[in-house]
Amino acid sequence: MARPPSRRPGHNRKAQYSLFASYVVAMTGAAVGLLLVGVAMFDPTGFAAIRVATAEVTRPASVTMKNMVSGVSSIDEVLAAYWRAGSQNVGLRRQVEADRNRIIEAKAVAQENARLKKLLKLVDEDSSDLLTARLIASSSSSSRRLARLNAGRWQGVRPGMPVRAPEGLIGRIHITTPNTAEVLLLTDTSNIVPVRRANDSVPAISTGLGDGTVEIRALAAGRNPFKPGDLLVTSGIGGIYQPNIPVAVVVRVAGEIAYGVPLANPSKVDAVVVERSFEEVVTRPDPSAQAGVIGPEAGNAAVSSPGP
Repeated sequence: MARPPSRRPGHNRKAQYSLFASYVVAMTGAAVGLLLVGVAMFDPTGFAAIRVATAEVTRPASVTMKNMVSGVSSIDEVLAAYWRAGSQNVGLRRQVEADRNRIIEAKAVAQENARLKKLLKLVDEDSSDLLTARLIASSSSSSRRLARLNAGRWQGVRPGMPVRAPEGLIGRIHITTPNTAEVLLLTDTSNIVPVRRANDSVPAISTGLGDGTVEIRALAAGRNPFKPGDLLVTSGIGGIYQPNIPVAVVVRVAGEIAYGVPLANPSKVDAVVVERSFEEVVTRPDPSAQAGVIGPEAGNAAVSSPGP
């Protein structure tokens, strides 16, 4: 005869206890569910408080589970990124090199634009006849401190004309050829420039030392009035350089002699301005005055002049 169906698991006590515990859990869950339904129907405020408390209690577990799920779901992305890391690094290095080159080019263009703007402003503000040119070479192997200009006698350049940059004085024209000219730099030992201190007009003489610096001696005898940081400009004495052109800044004082560095560095200057000498500008006739003499005023003067 077949054994009648029975839910008893036999004489195994462990199995019996497990079955009894499952019944207890099921009945407890059903009772709790019915209780919550009743509370929700008859006491909504209390049910809301229970829901809030349950959410706060289960929050750490919910956060942990969410992080676990997110971590598992991003494993494929992490593996793909690790697999492509080498090629990405190579591409990023190439991009950085290209960006670095562009940044260097942009800085060079910005510096060139700033220098040309200063030069344009210098030309606009100066009323004398000017000629813009470029320094194309320098005498690196000679004991003289000379630079070569890409403009010469055919462009109106003559010996003695001052040469300046936006930063300050470069020197003066020494020798001219049809299309080039040699510039005697401030640092040449034979270049003497009358200068004055910018803040109080103390007169002095600047002489090149041939090593990139200039020697500054005050005209007044006695204690050296200069100190490091003093700015020197042309005084206009001598008839060559116009006044108030920046020349050098004092960097060291030794006894009665001060040593300075030119503000305009020929090795870093590209475009320069060739000016007429200050004496020529001052003695240059005024076109308007000439026009006035030739115009109606001359006629009036002729009419009012007495006869012989």
